[in-house]
Amino acid sequence: MATQEQARPAPGHKQHRFNFPSAFTVLFGITVAVWLLAFIIPTGSYKVSDKTGGPVPGSYHHVDSGLSFTDRLMELFLSPVNGLYGVKSAASGFIGPYESGELFGAAGVFFFVIAIGIFITMSMSTGAIDNGIARVAHRYSTRGSALIVILMVLFSVGGTTEGMAEETLGFYALVVPLMLSLGYDRMVAAATILIGAGIGVLASTVNPFATGVASDAAGISIGDGIGYRFLMYVVLVPVGIWFVLRYARKVKADPARSMTGPQAGDEETAARGLGELPVATGRQKAVLAVVAFTFAFMIFTIVPWAQVINGPDAESYTWQFDWYFPELAALFLLMSLVVGLIGGMGEKKLTDTLVRGAGDFIGVGLIIVLARGITVIMNNALITDTVLHSMEDAVSNTSAGVFGGLMFLLNLPLAFLVPSTSGHAALAMPILAPLADFAGVSRAMVVTAYQSASGVINLVTPTSAVVMGGLALAKVRYDQYLRFIWPLLLILLVACTAFSAVGAALS
Repeated sequence: MATQEQARPAPGHKQHRFNFPSAFTVLFGITVAVWLLAFIIPTGSYKVSDKTGGPVPGSYHHVDSGLSFTDRLMELFLSPVNGLYGVKSAASGFIGPYESGELFGAAGVFFFVIAIGIFITMSMSTGAIDNGIARVAHRYSTRGSALIVILMVLFSVGGTTEGMAEETLGFYALVVPLMLSLGYDRMVAAATILIGAGIGVLASTVNPFATGVASDAAGISIGDGIGYRFLMYVVLVPVGIWFVLRYARKVKADPARSMTGPQAGDEETAARGLGELPVATGRQKAVLAVVAFTFAFMIFTIVPWAQVINGPDAESYTWQFDWYFPELAALFLLMSLVVGLIGGMGEKKLTDTLVRGAGDFIGVGLIIVLARGITVIMNNALITDTVLHSMEDAVSNTSAGVFGGLMFLLNLPLAFLVPSTSGHAALAMPILAPLADFAGVSRAMVVTAYQSASGVINLVTPTSAVVMGGLALAKVRYDQYLRFIWPLLLILLVACTAFSAVGAALS
């Protein structure tokens, strides 16, 4: 009894509990850390091949970045700006707002997220989304597990075929309230999307942005090794589904076991979904049809059909759209107006809803910009090639099996530094793929090891706009997500190391 009395805090005493920092704080800390490391890590670069545009193996050499301390301070100062609309100089490779060359910043993704926000907010304002969620919740009220399986398979198919990543950001506004209505928590919603699409990308079969770019840089066909990659897909996707279902069933049986806990508005959302089934108006049905069509059309326009079917060098079909973020942003802006008009909104309500939707999603867009700014600091400080060079030295003179495992493990830190799958492939494959020849290993296994490592890291890396943006949309803290996913990460690390080693030995 005395012990209990002593343990009690004094009246008026506030107990301070550590709260994990927000995504903005995490990214700010990583930005400063990378900036400081750039003072320590030696600078250098590879020669660039005129034929492939990638670095030439064995050509790494020391290069002075030429940046003074004032220049480096300006790099840190401008990192968010460069993360938004920094331009990569065609002559020097330096990224800055006043350079002349190709856009490196995330302006396209940023505006796409804003457009998605407007579209979803407009659709929600018509009442059609709430009505549709209520009907799905009623239909699957006793079959929530089946819905999770279906959604994860669909997202994984998108990941393995066309590298669905940033595009998944548009689905959170639909999946989160649906899962809450079915008695799950926000973690289940986030995991359904992130793990579903993420493992699909990890086990990419014909994904042009990962397998295609890497195969081309490695000098092989996109079809080389497809059978082994499909085997990985068949094995690993069910593992991911099992992991999410295991947690989902625990949370539904006992909400107290939720890692995210209830948030303001969750109960109202769940009550709307599982209450009395409302009558759907003709306008609401039409809005739901437009929403379904828009997302289906988006997926159709971004899949490079000819390159998937005939190889990465094939010319696009005449009916192939080859759209990317600028066109997708325009699509969602246009369909937002269509939804507003079909929903019977007047001019004032339509414009007010448009502004509100943009405001609701501006935070997610800024997270994406900050993440891209980190990559800009590394590029301009000339430390990325140094990291790559250290990996090139480490994989020399090894057996086939050890080489395969090392290729996977050594791609892990590089995947953290370069979260873009296509950027990682274009940077690393010209260096690492030729090493396979010395180890007597198929170059396709180097591609497999690279995309596996990239896929695993991109499930958790805070430099990934997909992870941090998705968690922000689902309102799941990063530390909560890490505590949830670390057992699956261990399983995937062991499985992918084994797949890479065995595949290399067999090849």
